Amino acid sequence: MTLALGGMLSAGLLLLAAPFLWPRPSGPARARTPGRLRANLGQAGLGNLPLAAFVALSLVLGLAVSTLSQAILGIAALSIVVALAGLALPTLMVAWRVRARRRANRAVWPDVVDHLVSAVRSGLALPDSVGSLAGAGPLSTRPAFAEFAREYQATGNFGSAVDGLKVSLADPVADRILETLRMAREVGGSDLTVVLRSLAAWLRQDAAIRSEVEARQSWIVNAARLGVAAPWIVLLLLASRPEAAVAYNTSAGMIVIIGGLGVSVVAYRLMVALGRLPEERRWFR
Repeated sequence: MTLALGGMLSAGLLLLAAPFLWPRPSGPARARTPGRLRANLGQAGLGNLPLAAFVALSLVLGLAVSTLSQAILGIAALSIVVALAGLALPTLMVAWRVRARRRANRAVWPDVVDHLVSAVRSGLALPDSVGSLAGAGPLSTRPAFAEFAREYQATGNFGSAVDGLKVSLADPVADRILETLRMAREVGGSDLTVVLRSLAAWLRQDAAIRSEVEARQSWIVNAARLGVAAPWIVLLLLASRPEAAVAYNTSAGMIVIIGGLGVSVVAYRLMVALGRLPEERRWFR
């Protein structure tokens, strides 16, 4: 009875905390899970990977590590936890790659804007200015701009080429820059260089502030990772003993492991939410 009441209390607390741990997007950011996963793959530089292949890889990895855990330790509940961890590992790696790529790109976009300003001031047409970044821009963005130049030369449609470039770059800052260029192309105006310079200055200031705050708050994220990993490392060491494996294969042992998984997930999400800055969303897809 005590275990049942404890489980109900834990489920109720989890439901109360769910809106804060997993907020539901609204407006343009609201999307189905497959669409969000496809967007994350694109932002991670894996846009050519089929979604079915990614899901199959996750399933195979989860099944493989679960089978290995069951063969070595022989604890059913722990094998379920390991299977869930293996299933989520590719998604977590994609999310980590997205964050790493965005951090790296924060130092790139001001240089891209500076090159655009120089090209526009030199008298190049706007499409030619964008295409010139294939040879003069930062190395990480040159392939995408080279593809833009080829598509524009083939079609002559600036809007379509910009849409393809947005898909290739898959970055919210790039979306903002390209939409500014699209508006300047369609509406015209003489203040494009002023707008781009202001945008470059703001991007540099935002990157500097984010770097400083992330450096100061990195200990929170590291503490969350250590706090989540430590109990499971201890559990794996205990599970290697035959008498502990027998205890964890009981119903009470299964409840302890599953309950520990729930507590670990909630605690980690709370710590990460406290220690991570909000990321920009792609509003101009």
